[in-house]
Amino acid sequence: MRVRTARDDALLVELDDLDQAVALYESLQADPLPGVGVPVPGARTLLVPFRPSAVGAAELAAALRARPLVRRAAAEARTVEIPVRYDGEDLAEAAALLGWSPEELVRRHTAAAWTVGFVGFAPGFAYLTGDDPDLVVPRRSSPRTRVPAGSVALAGPYSGVYPRESPGGWQLVGRTDAPVWDVTRERPALLLPGDRVRFVAVDALPAPAEVRLENDLRDGDGARAVPEVVLDADRAGLEVVGAGSVLVEDLGRGGAEGAGVSASGALDRPSLRAANRAVGNPPGAAVLESVGGLRLRAHGPQVLAVTGAVGEIVAGGRTPRPGTPFALDDGEELRLAPPARGVRSYVAVRGGVAVPPVLGSRATDVLAGLGPDPLRPGDLLPVGAPGRGLPAVDPHAADGAARDLPAPGETVVLDIVLGPRDDWFDPATIDLLTGQEWTVTPRSNRIGLRLDGAPLLRRPDREGAELPSEGCVTGAIQVPPDGLPVLFLADHPLTGGYPVVGAVVADHVPLAGQLPPGCRLRFRVRPHAPATPRTTPGGHP
Repeated sequence: MRVRTARDDALLVELDDLDQAVALYESLQADPLPGVGVPVPGARTLLVPFRPSAVGAAELAAALRARPLVRRAAAEARTVEIPVRYDGEDLAEAAALLGWSPEELVRRHTAAAWTVGFVGFAPGFAYLTGDDPDLVVPRRSSPRTRVPAGSVALAGPYSGVYPRESPGGWQLVGRTDAPVWDVTRERPALLLPGDRVRFVAVDALPAPAEVRLENDLRDGDGARAVPEVVLDADRAGLEVVGAGSVLVEDLGRGGAEGAGVSASGALDRPSLRAANRAVGNPPGAAVLESVGGLRLRAHGPQVLAVTGAVGEIVAGGRTPRPGTPFALDDGEELRLAPPARGVRSYVAVRGGVAVPPVLGSRATDVLAGLGPDPLRPGDLLPVGAPGRGLPAVDPHAADGAARDLPAPGETVVLDIVLGPRDDWFDPATIDLLTGQEWTVTPRSNRIGLRLDGAPLLRRPDREGAELPSEGCVTGAIQVPPDGLPVLFLADHPLTGGYPVVGAVVADHVPLAGQLPPGCRLRFRVRPHAPATPRTTPGGHP
């Protein structure tokens, strides 16, 4: 077992194989450690988040090493049967790659005993490993832009079922109507790490036009199928009159990481909390996260506050200060100009934005397709009822969240910790990471900041090497083959296969979410207490 630093509040435990990773995951699920969050399994790793105020990195690493790496007995594992009609587009080609007939591939696929190793790529997408060592096929050379929901596929040693329509490069061998992802269930993901799976060949499934997985959050044209949010004419609320990019966000849906669901939520959480405190809401109430300006009209009297990256505020003809509560009467409007510094503004309304929650959160996750659609002019948002009694309004709430936000062309410094894969790069490349100024490109979004600068090249012995998928934290600095880093933000995929050279420390992640395109960025290594003392520069024992 090798324990690596993933962030100042997360460790990446590297093990010999998937069985050991699942064994450690099962151990932490059955007997959690104090101060430890929900672990994220990878192909042969386990990402373990923790609260530094409750447990130190070295103490946690020692506790993890003491855990026996023994899988639970097969009889104790949950077994799921998945009916499959083996008529996939790539069935014949995949069989030919193996030197088999299509019938032999189907026989071997259904005869194998499959186990869920980890869940990633998309909510509910389980990576299944089987006990047939010959059932290994390469990915497609050219990924498809649209893979239908319910597709049963193979890639490398894995098998999987696509929970909803998405791009994908796996070999399609069949389809199923099994509801592998359903947000209305107590356990949305049908398959979780450690579960056993058997594929069963069937002659027929419902006709393609009739097949619709209960979990599918989008209709046939790719639009979300979540309940439409419409405000009755006689109810109080907010109407979107004009907008740049506006999402509903709260503190996210943490706790479902094992099912492949990122926490998501507001990129600048201190500003969200401050906006809620200013109007007397609980700190995690849903607010509006705005990029590029916003215009709202009140239906009924409302109390609002604006924090974060704030341009000029005009509310019913008045100009309130950022972070202070203000009232709108029925029909009055809030006009919020695009900010000159930073990116995201947060608008809280007393009572909170009361859209329907999905998996316990009202946040929009743009990668996973969870939560309400981005808002458009004409959308009418319900507002919740304030709590009883006088609201605990804090007119100075934004003071604690206030900080200097950069404008395009200005430089900001983010503290990072190195790891877990800084040993894929030589010391000169690490110096290049921290010694140059990076530029935030316009291709950045809630998934991540794409950075431009001198590329970070891997060590020669790592060129062309593949890294099995492993968990990634928010703030991770992932380096794809072109050497130009991507700094993951709140809607990033839970697992990734490119090396992560370092991660922005937890208390600088909100600032990363406020960096505008054109902003320049420097990384500074922050000293911290590592989980394992280094024995070589950039390496780990």
